[in-house]
Amino acid sequence: DHKISKDSPGTAPGSEPWIYQGKPGVKVEDYDVVVVGCGLSGALIARRFAVEQKKKVLIVEKRNHIGGNCYDYIDEETGILMNMYGAHLFHTNSQRVYDYVMQFGKWTRWEHQVVGLIDNQFCPIPPNITTVNMLCDAGIKTVEEMDKWLDKTQIKYDEIKNGEQMAKSRVGPVLYEKIFKHYTYKQWKKYPEDLDKSVLARIPCRNNFDTRYFGDKYQILPTDGYTKFFVELLKHELIDVHLNTDFFKLKSSIKKGTTVVYTGPVDYYFADKGFEKLEYRSINFHIERYMNYGFYQPNSVVNYPGKEVDFTRIVEYKHFLNQQTPHTVIVKETTTDKGDPYYPVLNERNMGLFKKYKELADQEKDVYFVGRLANYKYFNMDQAILNALEYFDEHFTNKEGLQKEKYEFVSDSI
Repeated sequence: DHKISKDSPGTAPGSEPWIYQGKPGVKVEDYDVVVVGCGLSGALIARRFAVEQKKKVLIVEKRNHIGGNCYDYIDEETGILMNMYGAHLFHTNSQRVYDYVMQFGKWTRWEHQVVGLIDNQFCPIPPNITTVNMLCDAGIKTVEEMDKWLDKTQIKYDEIKNGEQMAKSRVGPVLYEKIFKHYTYKQWKKYPEDLDKSVLARIPCRNNFDTRYFGDKYQILPTDGYTKFFVELLKHELIDVHLNTDFFKLKSSIKKGTTVVYTGPVDYYFADKGFEKLEYRSINFHIERYMNYGFYQPNSVVNYPGKEVDFTRIVEYKHFLNQQTPHTVIVKETTTDKGDPYYPVLNERNMGLFKKYKELADQEKDVYFVGRLANYKYFNMDQAILNALEYFDEHFTNKEGLQKEKYEFVSDSI
């Protein structure tokens, strides 16, 4: 039940094809580059083509807005800035990524914190010393004591074969049961034992009292919202953006030799090949508004890792950037097999199937598959940006011997 204010930028007024940016009457064959999808990967690559190579770029987006899953808007009833596709917290250790995004709009330092309602108490997530003391009555006071506790509780395997073993090797059986087991099922409709070990390979557990969700050097939010960031990113005379537009209806009109950058699901592109579909998890968002209510919960995000309720978390958006309003909006999130693709389900079946799609993608001439959906991979926002920057370096510039940046990936999948 999204109620989008007319003041929200980057949004088509209806469901008909709509030119957000550019002039009417321009034909597809008049463009040097066609980019499919107006999320992070597509928008960033479009800008680099326009700025650095003076190429005329058309972005086609099937949704009615710019920004991909980062899209946010002003709620008409409460005036609260909120995300349409779940809370997005920007964090990175990459200097290149940080320097790039800082060119577009204002950003505000924001250190995200999450709690989980576990055993009827709000515990810090990711688990830290306080969490362990609350759930296990451990009485831990120092980092050294926490390290000893972890070493004692972690299960040692000769070979880790699945997600359950991976999780228990990192946090032990008690935290696994209370925090990760049922939450994972609600997220994936599979218990960890049925998921690839990589899915739970980076679940964090702190050995100190740090309550921040991320440990990255840079933790920021766009001061005026992500959509305004995209408005600035796309602002260029050589970039046209068409919303509510189906690429596959235009595909036959694209002249031979035109560069196509495809950021959608790779199996959608090859739907006519007769392969099975790749499996994704999607999210349903259940919006509730409370007028003259104050705050609904103590944090912006409260996780519900137990099996008592079917939702994974509740997000209360007015916490973000300390929005001043007497009202509030909460969003309960449940995952589903149907709807927009969010998370690739990384098991043997899907990873084997993706290899077949990857072989087809590699054979396509003048078509470049970029981003999380095209590569059947989950990217944090900073990873999507760095991947797009480095992909452009590698495939669309003449620079040789470029070094890819290496930095510690921090999961935000809990």
